[in-house]
Amino acid sequence: MQPHRKTLLLACAVALAVGCMCASAGLQRVAAAQDASSLPRIGGQNVVVLKRKAPAHPTRPEFVSATIFPGRGMNLFQITAILPGKGEVHVLASPSVEDAAQVLTGGPDDIHGVKSFSFGGAFLVPYPNRIRGKLSPDGKTITTQWDGKTLTLPADWKGKEPGAEPHAIHGLILDRKTDSLKSENTPDGQTVTGIIHAGNFGGYWFSKTDLTIRVALTAASVEATITAKNVGHEAEPLGIGWHPYFNIPSGDRSQARLQIPATKLAQVNNYDDVFVTGKLLEVKGTKYNFDVPGGKPLGNMYLDDNFSHFTRSNGAVVVNLTDPAYHYGVHIQGLSDHIKTIQVYAPPDKPFAAIEEQFNFADPFSPVWKGMDTGMVTLQPQQSVTWRVRLELFTPGQ
Repeated sequence: MQPHRKTLLLACAVALAVGCMCASAGLQRVAAAQDASSLPRIGGQNVVVLKRKAPAHPTRPEFVSATIFPGRGMNLFQITAILPGKGEVHVLASPSVEDAAQVLTGGPDDIHGVKSFSFGGAFLVPYPNRIRGKLSPDGKTITTQWDGKTLTLPADWKGKEPGAEPHAIHGLILDRKTDSLKSENTPDGQTVTGIIHAGNFGGYWFSKTDLTIRVALTAASVEATITAKNVGHEAEPLGIGWHPYFNIPSGDRSQARLQIPATKLAQVNNYDDVFVTGKLLEVKGTKYNFDVPGGKPLGNMYLDDNFSHFTRSNGAVVVNLTDPAYHYGVHIQGLSDHIKTIQVYAPPDKPFAAIEEQFNFADPFSPVWKGMDTGMVTLQPQQSVTWRVRLELFTPGQ
Protein backbone atom coordinates (compact mmCIF):
# COMPACT_ATOMS: atom_id res chain seq x y z
CA MET A 1 0.00 0.00 0.00
CA GLN A 2 1.35 3.43 -0.96
CA PRO A 3 2.02 5.91 1.89
CA HIS A 4 -0.42 8.50 0.54
CA ARG A 5 -3.19 5.89 0.35
CA LYS A 6 -2.55 4.78 3.93
CA THR A 7 -2.79 8.38 5.12
CA LEU A 8 -6.21 8.91 3.59
CA LEU A 9 -7.53 5.55 4.76
CA LEU A 10 -6.43 6.28 8.31
CA ALA A 11 -7.98 9.75 8.30
CA CYS A 12 -11.51 8.86 9.37
CA ALA A 13 -12.31 11.70 11.81
CA VAL A 14 -14.02 14.88 10.84
CA ALA A 15 -12.07 18.05 11.61
CA LEU A 16 -12.58 19.51 15.08
CA ALA A 17 -14.08 22.66 13.60
CA VAL A 18 -16.97 20.61 12.30
CA GLY A 19 -17.51 18.46 15.34
CA CYS A 20 -18.76 15.42 13.40
CA MET A 21 -18.86 11.99 14.97
CA CYS A 22 -16.77 9.52 12.99
CA ALA A 23 -18.33 6.25 11.88
CA SER A 24 -16.41 3.22 13.09
CA ALA A 25 -14.16 1.50 10.58
CA GLY A 26 -15.90 -1.41 8.89
CA LEU A 27 -13.14 -2.57 6.56
CA GLN A 28 -10.59 -5.23 7.39
CA ARG A 29 -7.89 -3.24 5.61
CA VAL A 30 -8.48 0.02 7.53
CA ALA A 31 -6.44 0.61 10.66
CA ALA A 32 -7.60 2.52 13.72
CA ALA A 33 -8.87 6.05 13.19
CA GLN A 34 -6.30 8.81 13.19
CA ASP A 35 -6.94 11.91 15.29
CA ALA A 36 -8.00 14.66 12.88
CA SER A 37 -5.78 17.12 14.71
CA SER A 38 -2.75 15.19 13.42
CA LEU A 39 -3.62 16.02 9.81
CA PRO A 40 -2.00 19.16 8.42
CA ARG A 41 -4.18 22.24 8.11
CA ILE A 42 -4.82 23.22 4.50
CA GLY A 43 -5.39 26.88 3.72
CA GLY A 44 -5.39 27.68 7.43
CA GLN A 45 -8.35 25.42 8.21
CA ASN A 46 -8.79 21.84 9.38
CA VAL A 47 -9.36 19.09 6.86
CA VAL A 48 -12.77 17.38 6.95
CA VAL A 49 -13.08 13.64 6.31
CA LEU A 50 -16.56 12.20 5.97
CA LYS A 51 -16.61 8.49 6.75
CA ARG A 52 -19.17 5.72 6.72
CA LYS A 53 -19.21 2.11 7.86
CA ALA A 54 -18.99 -0.45 5.07
CA PRO A 55 -19.24 -4.24 5.12
CA ALA A 56 -16.09 -6.33 5.30
CA HIS A 57 -17.27 -8.39 2.32
CA PRO A 58 -19.25 -6.07 0.03
CA THR A 59 -21.40 -7.47 -2.75
CA ARG A 60 -21.46 -4.20 -4.67
CA PRO A 61 -19.26 -1.10 -5.00
CA GLU A 62 -19.75 1.31 -2.09
CA PHE A 63 -18.39 4.73 -1.25
CA VAL A 64 -16.46 4.88 2.02
CA SER A 65 -15.05 8.38 2.57
CA ALA A 66 -14.83 11.91 1.22
CA THR A 67 -12.04 14.34 2.12
CA ILE A 68 -12.74 18.09 1.89
CA PHE A 69 -10.49 21.14 2.25
CA PRO A 70 -12.64 23.99 3.71
CA GLY A 71 -9.58 26.27 3.55
CA ARG A 72 -9.49 25.80 -0.21
CA GLY A 73 -13.02 26.64 -1.29
CA MET A 74 -14.41 23.30 -0.02
CA ASN A 75 -12.23 21.41 -2.51
CA LEU A 76 -13.50 17.81 -2.66
CA PHE A 77 -9.97 16.47 -2.54
CA GLN A 78 -10.48 12.71 -2.37
CA ILE A 79 -13.18 10.05 -2.42
CA THR A 80 -12.58 6.41 -1.53
CA ALA A 81 -14.70 3.36 -2.28
CA ILE A 82 -14.63 -0.39 -1.66
CA LEU A 83 -15.03 -2.86 -4.52
CA PRO A 84 -16.06 -6.53 -4.21
CA GLY A 85 -12.94 -8.67 -4.21
CA LYS A 86 -10.59 -5.70 -4.56
CA GLY A 87 -10.83 -3.61 -1.41
CA GLU A 88 -10.26 0.14 -1.28
CA VAL A 89 -9.84 2.30 -4.35
CA HIS A 90 -9.26 6.02 -4.83
CA VAL A 91 -12.02 7.54 -6.95
CA LEU A 92 -10.02 10.73 -7.53
CA ALA A 93 -6.37 11.09 -8.53
CA SER A 94 -4.79 12.95 -5.62
CA PRO A 95 -1.60 12.86 -3.55
CA SER A 96 -1.66 12.41 0.23
CA VAL A 97 -3.02 15.20 2.40
CA GLU A 98 0.54 15.78 3.63
CA ASP A 99 1.89 16.12 0.09
CA ALA A 100 -0.97 18.42 -0.88
CA ALA A 101 -0.13 20.66 2.07
CA GLN A 102 3.37 21.12 0.64
CA VAL A 103 1.90 22.37 -2.65
CA LEU A 104 -1.11 24.43 -1.53
CA THR A 105 0.97 27.14 0.09
CA GLY A 106 -0.19 30.34 -1.59
CA GLY A 107 3.36 30.86 -2.87
CA PRO A 108 4.48 32.12 -6.30
CA ASP A 109 3.49 28.83 -7.97
CA ASP A 110 0.11 28.89 -6.24
CA ILE A 111 -1.01 32.46 -6.94
CA HIS A 112 -4.75 32.85 -6.39
CA GLY A 113 -4.79 29.17 -5.43
CA VAL A 114 -4.21 27.77 -8.94
CA LYS A 115 -2.58 24.61 -7.55
CA SER A 116 -6.00 23.68 -6.18
CA PHE A 117 -7.08 22.42 -9.61
CA SER A 118 -3.96 20.33 -10.21
CA PHE A 119 -5.47 17.31 -8.38
CA GLY A 120 -8.58 16.25 -6.50
CA GLY A 121 -11.79 18.13 -7.20
CA ALA A 122 -11.72 21.93 -6.95
CA PHE A 123 -15.00 23.84 -7.16
CA LEU A 124 -14.97 26.67 -9.72
CA VAL A 125 -16.97 29.83 -8.96
CA PRO A 126 -17.95 32.40 -10.34
CA TYR A 127 -16.52 31.10 -13.62
CA PRO A 128 -15.05 27.78 -14.69
CA ASN A 129 -12.59 27.56 -17.57
CA ARG A 130 -10.56 30.28 -19.30
CA ILE A 131 -11.35 33.98 -19.77
CA ARG A 132 -9.26 36.15 -22.08
CA GLY A 133 -8.96 39.93 -22.04
CA LYS A 134 -6.67 42.92 -22.36
CA LEU A 135 -3.54 42.39 -20.29
CA SER A 136 -2.55 45.12 -17.83
CA PRO A 137 0.92 46.72 -18.18
CA ASP A 138 2.16 44.87 -15.10
CA GLY A 139 0.87 41.56 -16.47
CA LYS A 140 -1.17 40.80 -13.35
CA THR A 141 -4.73 41.30 -14.56
CA ILE A 142 -6.88 41.17 -17.67
CA THR A 143 -9.99 43.19 -18.48
CA THR A 144 -13.07 42.04 -20.36
CA GLN A 145 -16.66 43.19 -20.80
CA TRP A 146 -20.00 41.93 -19.53
CA ASP A 147 -23.27 43.71 -20.27
CA GLY A 148 -21.35 46.87 -21.15
CA LYS A 149 -19.43 46.85 -17.89
CA THR A 150 -15.73 46.18 -17.32
CA LEU A 151 -14.53 43.14 -15.41
CA THR A 152 -10.94 43.03 -14.14
CA LEU A 153 -9.70 39.54 -13.33
CA PRO A 154 -6.40 38.03 -12.18
CA ALA A 155 -4.15 36.87 -15.03
CA ASP A 156 -3.24 33.69 -13.18
CA TRP A 157 -2.60 31.18 -15.99
CA LYS A 158 -0.92 30.78 -19.37
CA GLY A 159 0.29 28.02 -21.67
CA LYS A 160 3.79 26.60 -21.56
CA GLU A 161 4.92 27.65 -25.04
CA PRO A 162 7.01 30.84 -25.52
CA GLY A 163 4.81 33.91 -25.84
CA ALA A 164 1.73 32.18 -24.38
CA GLU A 165 -1.01 34.66 -23.49
CA PRO A 166 -1.80 35.16 -19.78
CA HIS A 167 -5.47 34.83 -18.93
CA ALA A 168 -7.87 34.17 -16.05
CA ILE A 169 -8.87 30.63 -15.17
CA HIS A 170 -11.21 28.62 -12.95
CA GLY A 171 -12.80 31.24 -10.75
CA LEU A 172 -12.06 33.08 -7.56
CA ILE A 173 -12.51 30.64 -4.63
CA LEU A 174 -9.58 28.29 -5.22
CA ASP A 175 -7.81 29.61 -2.10
CA ARG A 176 -10.88 30.94 -0.27
CA LYS A 177 -11.49 29.95 3.34
CA THR A 178 -14.93 28.73 4.39
CA ASP A 179 -16.75 31.05 6.80
CA SER A 180 -18.85 28.43 8.58
CA LEU A 181 -19.26 24.66 8.57
CA LYS A 182 -22.06 22.38 9.64
CA SER A 183 -22.04 18.60 9.57
CA GLU A 184 -24.52 15.86 10.28
CA ASN A 185 -24.77 12.11 10.39
CA THR A 186 -27.29 10.50 8.07
CA PRO A 187 -28.72 6.96 8.15
CA ASP A 188 -26.03 5.75 5.74
CA GLY A 189 -23.25 8.32 5.86
CA GLN A 190 -22.41 11.92 6.62
CA THR A 191 -22.75 15.36 5.08
CA VAL A 192 -20.91 18.65 5.49
CA THR A 193 -22.11 22.08 4.43
CA GLY A 194 -19.85 25.09 4.09
CA ILE A 195 -20.91 28.73 3.75
CA ILE A 196 -18.65 31.18 1.93
CA HIS A 197 -19.59 34.85 2.09
CA ALA A 198 -17.71 35.60 -1.10
CA GLY A 199 -18.84 39.22 -1.38
CA ASN A 200 -17.46 40.67 -4.61
CA PHE A 201 -14.83 37.90 -4.78
CA GLY A 202 -11.97 40.07 -3.61
CA GLY A 203 -12.98 43.07 -5.72
CA TYR A 204 -12.96 41.18 -9.01
CA TRP A 205 -16.73 40.72 -9.48
CA PHE A 206 -20.01 42.55 -9.55
CA SER A 207 -22.51 42.69 -6.66
CA LYS A 208 -22.09 40.35 -3.66
CA THR A 209 -22.50 36.59 -3.51
CA ASP A 210 -23.08 33.98 -0.81
CA LEU A 211 -22.14 30.37 -1.60
CA THR A 212 -23.52 27.27 0.08
CA ILE A 213 -21.46 24.15 -0.73
CA ARG A 214 -22.72 20.76 0.44
CA VAL A 215 -21.06 17.35 0.10
CA ALA A 216 -23.12 14.26 0.98
CA LEU A 217 -21.63 10.75 1.34
CA THR A 218 -23.68 7.54 1.27
CA ALA A 219 -22.93 3.98 0.19
CA ALA A 220 -24.60 4.54 -3.17
CA SER A 221 -23.48 8.06 -4.04
CA VAL A 222 -21.41 11.13 -3.39
CA GLU A 223 -23.32 14.28 -4.20
CA ALA A 224 -21.97 17.84 -4.40
CA THR A 225 -24.30 20.83 -4.45
CA ILE A 226 -23.40 24.51 -4.81
CA THR A 227 -25.98 27.28 -4.46
CA ALA A 228 -24.95 30.83 -5.29
CA LYS A 229 -27.16 33.71 -4.14
CA ASN A 230 -26.79 37.31 -5.20
CA VAL A 231 -27.03 39.20 -1.91
CA GLY A 232 -25.93 42.51 -3.41
CA HIS A 233 -27.74 45.30 -5.20
CA GLU A 234 -26.86 44.80 -8.87
CA ALA A 235 -27.03 42.04 -11.44
CA GLU A 236 -24.08 39.68 -11.86
CA PRO A 237 -23.04 36.87 -14.21
CA LEU A 238 -22.49 33.52 -12.54
CA GLY A 239 -20.92 30.28 -13.70
CA ILE A 240 -20.26 27.17 -11.60
CA GLY A 241 -18.17 24.11 -12.35
CA TRP A 242 -15.99 21.39 -10.89
CA HIS A 243 -12.50 20.08 -11.72
CA PRO A 244 -12.39 16.43 -10.54
CA TYR A 245 -9.56 14.16 -11.68
CA PHE A 246 -11.18 10.73 -11.93
CA ASN A 247 -8.73 7.95 -11.24
CA ILE A 248 -8.26 4.97 -13.58
CA PRO A 249 -7.49 2.35 -10.90
CA SER A 250 -5.82 -0.22 -13.17
CA GLY A 251 -3.34 2.39 -14.36
CA ASP A 252 -4.02 1.28 -17.95
CA ARG A 253 -5.40 4.46 -19.44
CA SER A 254 -5.49 3.15 -23.03
CA GLN A 255 -8.27 0.63 -22.34
CA ALA A 256 -10.37 2.94 -20.15
CA ARG A 257 -13.62 3.89 -21.84
CA LEU A 258 -15.38 7.27 -21.87
CA GLN A 259 -19.01 7.85 -22.78
CA ILE A 260 -20.20 11.45 -23.26
CA PRO A 261 -23.75 12.12 -24.57
CA ALA A 262 -22.59 15.16 -26.60
CA THR A 263 -23.08 16.08 -30.24
CA LYS A 264 -20.82 19.12 -30.43
CA LEU A 265 -17.30 20.21 -29.49
CA ALA A 266 -15.84 23.71 -29.16
CA GLN A 267 -12.96 24.27 -31.57
CA VAL A 268 -9.75 25.58 -29.96
CA ASN A 269 -6.68 27.26 -31.42
CA ASN A 270 -4.27 24.67 -29.97
CA TYR A 271 -3.75 22.47 -26.90
CA ASP A 272 -1.33 24.89 -25.23
CA ASP A 273 -3.52 28.01 -25.05
CA VAL A 274 -6.77 26.04 -25.39
CA PHE A 275 -8.57 29.21 -26.53
CA VAL A 276 -11.96 28.77 -28.17
CA THR A 277 -12.48 30.12 -31.69
CA GLY A 278 -16.25 30.52 -31.38
CA LYS A 279 -16.94 27.60 -33.71
CA LEU A 280 -18.84 24.50 -32.58
CA LEU A 281 -17.99 21.29 -34.43
CA GLU A 282 -20.13 18.20 -34.90
CA VAL A 283 -18.52 15.17 -33.25
CA LYS A 284 -20.33 12.58 -35.35
CA GLY A 285 -17.92 10.84 -37.67
CA THR A 286 -14.86 12.16 -35.82
CA LYS A 287 -12.51 10.74 -33.20
CA TYR A 288 -14.24 13.01 -30.67
CA ASN A 289 -17.51 11.08 -30.80
CA PHE A 290 -17.78 9.42 -27.39
CA ASP A 291 -21.54 9.03 -27.61
CA VAL A 292 -21.42 5.28 -28.19
CA PRO A 293 -22.86 2.42 -26.09
CA GLY A 294 -20.37 1.34 -23.45
CA GLY A 295 -18.11 4.26 -24.27
CA LYS A 296 -15.04 4.58 -26.47
CA PRO A 297 -11.52 3.56 -25.41
CA LEU A 298 -9.26 6.52 -24.68
CA GLY A 299 -6.32 4.81 -26.38
CA ASN A 300 -3.48 7.32 -26.80
CA MET A 301 -5.79 10.24 -27.53
CA TYR A 302 -5.07 13.63 -25.91
CA LEU A 303 -8.11 15.55 -24.71
CA ASP A 304 -8.56 19.07 -23.41
CA ASP A 305 -11.91 19.79 -24.98
CA ASN A 306 -15.29 21.32 -24.23
CA PHE A 307 -18.29 19.15 -25.17
CA SER A 308 -21.88 20.42 -25.44
CA HIS A 309 -25.39 19.88 -26.84
CA PHE A 310 -26.22 16.85 -24.73
CA THR A 311 -28.78 14.11 -24.76
CA ARG A 312 -30.03 14.02 -21.18
CA SER A 313 -31.12 10.94 -19.23
CA ASN A 314 -34.02 11.72 -16.89
CA GLY A 315 -32.93 15.35 -17.04
CA ALA A 316 -29.28 14.65 -16.19
CA VAL A 317 -26.10 14.89 -18.26
CA VAL A 318 -24.51 11.50 -17.55
CA VAL A 319 -20.87 10.78 -18.37
CA ASN A 320 -19.52 7.27 -17.79
CA LEU A 321 -15.87 6.46 -17.15
CA THR A 322 -15.14 2.73 -17.21
CA ASP A 323 -11.96 0.83 -16.34
CA PRO A 324 -12.71 -2.68 -17.73
CA ALA A 325 -9.33 -4.03 -16.61
CA TYR A 326 -10.30 -3.25 -13.00
CA HIS A 327 -14.02 -4.09 -13.32
CA TYR A 328 -14.77 -0.54 -12.25
CA GLY A 329 -16.94 2.28 -13.47
CA VAL A 330 -18.30 5.64 -12.31
CA HIS A 331 -21.38 7.54 -13.46
CA ILE A 332 -20.88 11.34 -13.34
CA GLN A 333 -24.36 12.84 -13.36
CA GLY A 334 -24.92 16.55 -13.93
CA LEU A 335 -28.30 17.19 -12.32
CA SER A 336 -28.65 20.93 -12.97
CA ASP A 337 -30.48 22.30 -16.00
CA HIS A 338 -27.85 25.03 -16.22
CA ILE A 339 -25.02 22.58 -16.96
CA LYS A 340 -24.39 23.33 -20.64
CA THR A 341 -20.86 22.00 -21.23
CA ILE A 342 -18.34 19.42 -20.02
CA GLN A 343 -14.62 20.05 -20.22
CA VAL A 344 -12.58 16.84 -20.45
CA TYR A 345 -8.85 16.88 -19.76
CA ALA A 346 -7.11 13.52 -20.29
CA PRO A 347 -3.42 13.41 -21.27
CA PRO A 348 -2.38 10.01 -22.65
CA ASP A 349 0.51 9.52 -20.19
CA LYS A 350 -1.62 9.93 -17.05
CA PRO A 351 -4.04 7.42 -15.44
CA PHE A 352 -6.92 9.87 -14.98
CA ALA A 353 -9.59 11.81 -16.82
CA ALA A 354 -10.73 15.20 -15.50
CA ILE A 355 -14.44 15.41 -16.30
CA GLU A 356 -15.72 18.89 -15.50
CA GLU A 357 -19.48 19.47 -15.62
CA GLN A 358 -20.01 23.22 -15.80
CA PHE A 359 -22.54 25.89 -16.66
CA ASN A 360 -20.70 27.70 -19.42
CA PHE A 361 -18.56 27.50 -22.49
CA ALA A 362 -14.94 28.61 -22.20
CA ASP A 363 -14.25 32.36 -22.47
CA PRO A 364 -17.97 33.12 -22.10
CA PHE A 365 -17.66 36.91 -22.50
CA SER A 366 -15.63 36.72 -25.71
CA PRO A 367 -16.92 38.36 -28.90
CA VAL A 368 -15.96 35.19 -30.80
CA TRP A 369 -19.31 33.73 -29.68
CA LYS A 370 -21.16 36.49 -31.58
CA GLY A 371 -23.96 36.90 -29.07
CA MET A 372 -24.59 33.19 -28.47
CA ASP A 373 -25.87 32.15 -25.04
CA THR A 374 -22.62 30.93 -23.50
CA GLY A 375 -24.19 29.50 -20.35
CA MET A 376 -23.38 32.18 -17.79
CA VAL A 377 -26.44 32.77 -15.61
CA THR A 378 -27.47 36.36 -14.90
CA LEU A 379 -28.45 36.65 -11.25
CA GLN A 380 -30.55 39.61 -10.23
CA PRO A 381 -30.40 40.76 -6.58
CA GLN A 382 -31.75 38.06 -4.23
CA GLN A 383 -31.84 35.44 -6.99
CA SER A 384 -30.11 32.07 -6.59
CA VAL A 385 -28.82 29.34 -8.88
CA THR A 386 -27.80 25.77 -8.04
CA TRP A 387 -25.23 23.39 -9.54
CA ARG A 388 -25.50 19.74 -8.53
CA VAL A 389 -23.52 16.64 -9.52
CA ARG A 390 -23.93 13.07 -8.27
CA LEU A 391 -21.40 10.23 -8.52
CA GLU A 392 -22.47 6.58 -8.56
CA LEU A 393 -20.30 3.49 -8.98
CA PHE A 394 -21.02 0.48 -11.16
CA THR A 395 -19.44 -2.78 -12.26
CA PRO A 396 -19.12 -3.01 -16.07
CA GLY A 397 -21.24 -5.75 -17.58
CA GLN A 398 -23.63 -5.91 -14.63
